[in-house]
Amino acid sequence: MDLRTLWKVFIKVTVSLLCAGISYSVWLAAFLVAAELGSPVVETIGWLSAPVATAVGFAIGITIFECVTRARRTSFLRIFAWPLIGCALGAGAVYWFGPMLIVFGMFALGTASVALREMVLIIRKDRN
Repeated sequence: MDLRTLWKVFIKVTVSLLCAGISYSVWLAAFLVAAELGSPVVETIGWLSAPVATAVGFAIGITIFECVTRARRTSFLRIFAWPLIGCALGAGAVYWFGPMLIVFGMFALGTASVALREMVLIIRKDRN
């Protein structure tokens, strides 16, 4: 792997993280408005949708990067699976310390999952 490839991975992961932050911010605003309803069902749905909303942001960031750079065209769902797993694991690991702390777990493992995806793709490409 050369320095140029590593730089592209860094930029792709950074764009993905930025989009995840925007997506999480939109989710948080909607959650805070919905939480005022006082419904436990709405609150539960809100908490369960946090990893999904954040993973959507990660996947959108990768999709945007691939469109702008005219790199490979991976389907959104194939990209989305990686950050969804990372965000769900991160949220589950941290939830027990306090539900508002899930953002740290989601961002840490979501970013790691995106970086891992890129490394797997590079390794597969090098083998071929």
